[in-house]
Amino acid sequence: MTTVEATRRTGAAPPPKEEQPDTGAPRKRRTGMWLAIIAAVWLVGWALLKNQDTLAIGFQDQTGFHTWLNGVRDDIQLAAPTNWFFHDIIGNLSTFANSVIEQIQHLISTPAPPRPVPQIGWLGVVALLTWIAVAFASWRTAILVLLSTLAFGVLGYWQDSMDTLIMTGVAVVVCVLVGLPLGIGMSRRKWLSEAITPVLDVMQTMPSFAYLAPFALIFGIGPSCAIALTVVYSLPPLVRIAEHGIRSVSPGTIEAASSLGVTRRQLLRQVQLPMARRTIVLGVNQSTMAALSMVTIAAFVNGPGLGQPVIQALQNLDVGGAAVPSIAIVLMAITLDRTTTAASERAERQKRGGVSARTRRIGLGAGLVVVAVAIYLSRFYIQLADFPSGAVIGPQLADRINSATNTVVSNADTLTAAFKNLVTSGFLNPLESLLASSPWYLMAAVLLAVAYVVGGWRPLVTTAVCEAIIFAAGLWNDAMITLTTTIVATVLVMVIAVVVGVWMGRSRRADTVIRPFLDALQTLPPFVYLVPALALFAASRFTAIVAAVAYAVPLATKLVADGIRGVSPTTVEAAHAAGSTRWQMISKVQLPMARSALVLATNQGLLYVLSMVVIGGMVGAGSLGYLVVSGFSQTQLFGKGLAAGIAITALGVMVDRIARYAAVRYGRA
Repeated sequence: MTTVEATRRTGAAPPPKEEQPDTGAPRKRRTGMWLAIIAAVWLVGWALLKNQDTLAIGFQDQTGFHTWLNGVRDDIQLAAPTNWFFHDIIGNLSTFANSVIEQIQHLISTPAPPRPVPQIGWLGVVALLTWIAVAFASWRTAILVLLSTLAFGVLGYWQDSMDTLIMTGVAVVVCVLVGLPLGIGMSRRKWLSEAITPVLDVMQTMPSFAYLAPFALIFGIGPSCAIALTVVYSLPPLVRIAEHGIRSVSPGTIEAASSLGVTRRQLLRQVQLPMARRTIVLGVNQSTMAALSMVTIAAFVNGPGLGQPVIQALQNLDVGGAAVPSIAIVLMAITLDRTTTAASERAERQKRGGVSARTRRIGLGAGLVVVAVAIYLSRFYIQLADFPSGAVIGPQLADRINSATNTVVSNADTLTAAFKNLVTSGFLNPLESLLASSPWYLMAAVLLAVAYVVGGWRPLVTTAVCEAIIFAAGLWNDAMITLTTTIVATVLVMVIAVVVGVWMGRSRRADTVIRPFLDALQTLPPFVYLVPALALFAASRFTAIVAAVAYAVPLATKLVADGIRGVSPTTVEAAHAAGSTRWQMISKVQLPMARSALVLATNQGLLYVLSMVVIGGMVGAGSLGYLVVSGFSQTQLFGKGLAAGIAITALGVMVDRIARYAAVRYGRA
C-alpha cells in the first residue's frame, strides 16, 4: 500500500517538547521495582478486602445519572417538533442529506420512478467506474475495478453494493473536506492539536453502537443518521495520519525551503503536502476502510447497503449468508484502496515517462465515447440495466460456505472448547477477580500509581479524570470487568502484530502475500467475526476476545510493518557491517527505531479492541458492552446504556494515555 518514503511516517506524532529526552544522562527511575511494590500492595489489599466496596449494581438498577439521561432524552423528544435547532437546522439537514442520497440511488442503484430500473443500468455503471479508474489511476487498476464491479452482480448484491458505494463515498468526501484541513491545522499549531486530540480520542474510543440511540434520536432513522455515524467513526484516522504526515516532513527540507523566502502557504502547498501525499493517502485509505466497517452498524438505523443482508443472515447464524455480502465488502475495500493509491502515484509515473499526454487524451476521449454508448444502452435495454439473474452464484456459494463451516466446527469443537476453558480458568478468571473484586478505592489507587510510575504526572492527571468519569457514570465494577478483556485482547493484538509486522517489514515477499489478507480482514464488518467465533467457542468472554483480536490485528500489523520498513537503510547496513545477528538487528536496531510506529500501533489496536467491546457484549462478554446494546434496544435502559458508552470512552482514553507516555519514557531510557 505504501513505499519506504510513505511508511517512514506511519508512527505516532512526536511527544511534547517537555517530554523529549534530556540532554544529560537519564535519571534512574527503578520503574520495575516500583511496579513490583505496587503489585505486592495490590495483592495484599485484594486478599484482605476481596469483594468489598466493588460498587457492583444489578442489571436493571439505575443511578441518578442514568435517570437524568433518560429525562434528557424525553425532553429532546418533546421539543424536537417545535425547537428551532432540532426542527429547523437538524431536521432540514437530515432531509437534505436523505434527498441527496435518494437521488444518487435513483441514478445507479434503485428504480427511478416511473422507470422500473435506475437511470444508469449496471452496464453503464461498470463502464463509467472503469473509465474513472483509467483517468485517475492506471490501466491495471481499471481492470481490478472492472472485475470487482462485475463480481458485485455475480454475488447477487448489485443494488446493495451500489448503495454501500454511495454511502461510503459520501462519508469519505465529508471526512476529507473536514479532516484534511483539520489535520493541516493541527500539524502547524500545537495548541490546536492539544485541543482536538482529546476530541478525536472520544470520537474513536466511544463504541459506534453507543452512538446509535442518541444519533437516531437527533437525526431520525435513515441514511442521514447512517452517514453521521460513519463520519464520526471514520474521521479520526484521517485527521491523525494527515497531521503526522505533514509534521514528519524532514526539518532540513523545511529549513531549506524557508531560506528561499517561501511563505507559510507556499511551504504547505509546494513542500509539505507533496512530501506527505502518500501518508495522507494512507489516511484516506484508513478512513475508507473504517467507513466500510460501519456498514453493518449503520444497518441498525436503516442505513442502505450490504449491512442489511449481513444483519439478516447473522440473526439466523447463517455463516454463508453473512459471508457472501462480506466478500462484496472486501472486494470493494481492496478496489478503493488500490485505486486511491494508484491515483496518488500517477503523477510520479508520468514524470518517469510513458504514454504521451496527447496519446493519453485521445485514449480517454475514445473511452468516454464507449462509456456514453454503454450508458445509453443500459437506459433502454432492460437486460443491460438489471443485472441478469442467470449469472448470480451467491446462493450456491453461501450453501458451500455453510457446509464447510459445519465440517470444521464438528471436527474442531472439542479442541477449541478445551483451549477456551484452559485460558478462561487459568488467566481470565484470576485477572478479572483481581480487577473487579478489589475495592474501588484500592483499584483506583493502583491505576493512579501505575500511571505515575510508568508515565509521569500527565497520565496521572488523565487517569484521575477518567476514573472520576467512570465513578460518576455509576459503572465502576462493570468497567473493571471490561478492562480485563481489553487488556488481554490488546496484549494478544500487539504480540501478533509485532511478530507478523516484523516479518513483513523485513521481507517484501511476505508483505506482498500477507497484506491483501490484512486488507480483507480489516474491512470485514465487525459482526462477521462473531459468527465463526461463536461457532468455534460458543458464547463467552473468550469468544469476544477472539473477535476483538481478529478485528484489531490487521491495522496494528500494517503499522508495525511500515515502521520496520521505514528504518533508514543506512542504519541497517551499518548494523550489518558491525556483525549484528538477525535477532540483534530486530531487537537492538529496527524495533527501537520504529518506536513511534509501535506506539501508534498500540494506540490503534487498543481503540479497535474497545470498538469491539459492545459487539463482544452480544456473545457473552457482558459488562459495559452488553449495557450499551441494552440501552439501544430497551427504552428504560437508554440512560444506563449511554453511561456505559461514556465509561468505555473514559476507560480507553485512560489506558491509551498511560501506554503513550510509558512509550515516551521508554524511548528516553
